Amino acid sequence: EPLRLDMLVDGKVIVEAKSVLVDNPVFKAQALSYLRLARLHLGFVINFNVTMIKDGIERVINFKA
Repeated sequence: EPLRLDMLVDGKVIVEAKSVLVDNPVFKAQALSYLRLARLHLGFVINFNVTMIKDGIERVINFKA
């Protein structure tokens, strides 16, 4: 299956949307891979399966962009 990101905001920010009970480090690695391939700097992994959405947001930064 080809790589497909969930959202690209303004051509600058990648957003990976999830709805899971348990956070998995693979999600951040996946977002980082997308950032590197797109040569972008900033991304977010957002888990919508949390009580407060602020608890489900993780920032991912590509320092090599």
